[in-house]
Amino acid sequence: MASVTRPTDVTMQYRATGRPGKVGAIVGESSDEGTDASVLESLSADRRNKRDALAREGIDPYPVRFDRTATAAELHRRHDGLDPDVRTGDQVRMAGRLTSIRGHGKLSFATLQDVTGSVQLLMQATTLTEQATAVLANLDLGDWVGAEGEAVTSRRGELSVDVTDLHLLSKALRPLPDKWHGLAATDTRYRQREIDLLANPESRRVFDIRFNTIASLRRQLVAEDFVEVDTPILQPQAGGALARPFLTHANALDIDLSLRIAPELYLKRLVVGGYERVFEIARNFRNEGVDTRHSPEFTALEAYRAFGDVHDGMDLTERLVIEAARSAAGRLTFTVGGRDVDLAGPWPRRPLLDWLEQVVGRRLHPSDPVEEVRAVCDAHGVGTLPEWGSGKLIFELYDTVLLPTVTDPVFVVGFPVEVSPLARHSKDDPMLADRFELAIDAKEFANGYSELNIPEEQQQRFVGQAEAVARGDLEAHPADLAFVRALEYGLPPTSGIGIGVDRLVMLIAEVEAIRDVILFPMMRPEASA
Repeated sequence: MASVTRPTDVTMQYRATGRPGKVGAIVGESSDEGTDASVLESLSADRRNKRDALAREGIDPYPVRFDRTATAAELHRRHDGLDPDVRTGDQVRMAGRLTSIRGHGKLSFATLQDVTGSVQLLMQATTLTEQATAVLANLDLGDWVGAEGEAVTSRRGELSVDVTDLHLLSKALRPLPDKWHGLAATDTRYRQREIDLLANPESRRVFDIRFNTIASLRRQLVAEDFVEVDTPILQPQAGGALARPFLTHANALDIDLSLRIAPELYLKRLVVGGYERVFEIARNFRNEGVDTRHSPEFTALEAYRAFGDVHDGMDLTERLVIEAARSAAGRLTFTVGGRDVDLAGPWPRRPLLDWLEQVVGRRLHPSDPVEEVRAVCDAHGVGTLPEWGSGKLIFELYDTVLLPTVTDPVFVVGFPVEVSPLARHSKDDPMLADRFELAIDAKEFANGYSELNIPEEQQQRFVGQAEAVARGDLEAHPADLAFVRALEYGLPPTSGIGIGVDRLVMLIAEVEAIRDVILFPMMRPEASA
């Protein structure tokens, strides 16, 4: 539940006296990026003056509520297909933002936009109340208004509301960006997403796809009897992935904590506790680089099901992604950066070592001497660190050499145990894990495996990761004794998957930068004015 905020001084003064307190325009912070600061200050001052004029007439410019009886979409559904000049007798109360206004004197027209669409307001001077007349005289584009009147059609047959009363619900003190040119500066779009959504229909399209994608993922999992759960964001130590965490401190407990990098270990503990199918759509945090594919704060779906293995994980991932694309976009083919991607299944499953052999010309294995594998990396321009073992070097070859060649979906299977500390080893090769990565359009979209459920082996894996930390690997997995203890109570055979939600939305929305699909991406603070 949101905290209760006291009204500002200027609002309290309006309500008590009808007179405003002094509120200065903020210079240099224009919603319309092309507007000179002095022009913006003048425009904002004019809008404040109109707000103040209404307050002096006893009209509260910030009413507490407005009871709407119909949205734009509902009104159109009720009265679709009427002839011109029809009066329906339907008295409605509409609310939304004013996006256009034209005419003056005896007859004015305006467009009211709400979340479902728009409707025309028809305002005749002879039928407006005294309040409506005052509000109309002081309206600006961008104002939130409430309109009461009868649903009619105009002489041209456009569905309209013949307004009798008009309410100012909130004054837009800053002019909105020109709707024809939108909000173009990338930095401004990310910092002021609320204005970006108003000015750029493309941004609304992208985020509608995001919300529909997440809803589809959730709907599919619930239909398959998964239970949605919540696990801690603040953790004694960050686990469930190989990544560098954000660190913080809890004053009340006087302990250091990490923001989670993944919810995996907690979700598997719930399977131990008897919840056989669980999932979480989680915000994760990794203190790493920022580029078109990576954000320090991102959204991922993780799901775990008892009695399954890596093959069940691939099957579930394919179902989820295909259904999300169909639900959010109505198709399975997409174009990103000039590349066509086809999600139609079934998707191929390629063993990592076989594929790598085709590309580098020799068979590699995690048991190979480190110097030999590092030489292959050097020959293919793959950067390495001295503390990496052969398994990590093989993974870097995959990430640098193979992954960029992928366009259509492919499951890459069989990763080294060295880079899979939580995955069960293959029964055919103890140095390889029953693990997959889903690669699409040169990116990792999902990861999953048969979960390691042998307590002693998990403990030994953690010891190996601790040794990696001692060698300087800041992304090695910490030892989680609470998780090992949970495994001692018995984790059944379990399949686990993780899907990068932001990257999935990027594909379905056909955009190339992850910040375009995150409502409020992390950015440097603005310079002081």
